[in-house]
Amino acid sequence: MNDDEILELLASLGAGNMSPAEALRRLKAGPFRRSDLGHSQPDHHRRLRHGLNEVVYGETKTAEQIVGIVAELGCSGAPVLVTRLQSEKIAVLQARFSGGRANALARTFLANPPAPREAAVGPHVAIVSAGTSDLPVAPFMTIGDVGVSGLHRLLGVVEPLQNATAIVVIAGMEGALPSVVAGLVGRPVFAVPTSVGYGASFGGVAALLAMLNSCAPGVTVVNIDNGFSAAFAACQVVRAVNEARKPSP
Repeated sequence: MNDDEILELLASLGAGNMSPAEALRRLKAGPFRRSDLGHSQPDHHRRLRHGLNEVVYGETKTAEQIVGIVAELGCSGAPVLVTRLQSEKIAVLQARFSGGRANALARTFLANPPAPREAAVGPHVAIVSAGTSDLPVAPFMTIGDVGVSGLHRLLGVVEPLQNATAIVVIAGMEGALPSVVAGLVGRPVFAVPTSVGYGASFGGVAALLAMLNSCAPGVTVVNIDNGFSAAFAACQVVRAVNEARKPSP
C-alpha cells in the first residue's frame, strides 16, 4: 500500500463510502500488518515511509529464509530487492519467483520488477563507475570505465551527467573520480569507494579516505563497496523531486 492508496482509502472513509471497520481491515492487510516468520519480521510499513519496500540483505541468510521474506514483502505485488546474493541463492529465487530479475554481476535479485525504462526521462539517477572492476558494486550501470587515468572519457559524458537529478560515482584505487565529477557537475554526488586496488589501497580504505577528504563540495560518501546505500540515497533525491512536482491533494 502506497501514499495514493492510503489517500484513496481515507477519502472513501470521509465520504461515507466505507465503514471504519472496513478501513481498519484494509489497513491491517496493508502497511500496518505484522508478520512474524520466526526468523524475521518483515517491515510492511517501510514502503509507506520510504517509498520503497524493505530491502533484503541476502549474504548471511539461507535461501529458504530469503524466499519466505520476499514472498511476504511482495504479497501485494510490490517490488522486493535482495542484495549480496551468492549464485546458488539467485538460482533458488529465480525458480521460486519466475518473473523476477536477477543481476549476477551485482549479486542482486528483484522480485515483482517494474517494467524497465528504455531511456532516462524526467528526474533520474546517473551511475558512473571508474573502471570495469568496479561494476559489481553498481546496481546497474549507466556510464562506465571513465576513470581519471583517461580523463577525456569523462569529459565526453558531461552533458548526460548534467541532465541527471543525482549521481552515484563508484571508484577504487585512489578514489579520485567523485571529486572530478562533483567539480564538473552541479548535482548531488554519492561516492562509493570500492575494495579494488593494490596493496596500499588497504581494501578500499585509501579510496574511502580520499573521498571523505574531497575538496569538491556536495560529495557524500558511503561505506566501502556499499553501492546499494548510495543508490538508495540518490533514489530518495529523485523521489523528493517527484513528490514536489505532484499537485497537493
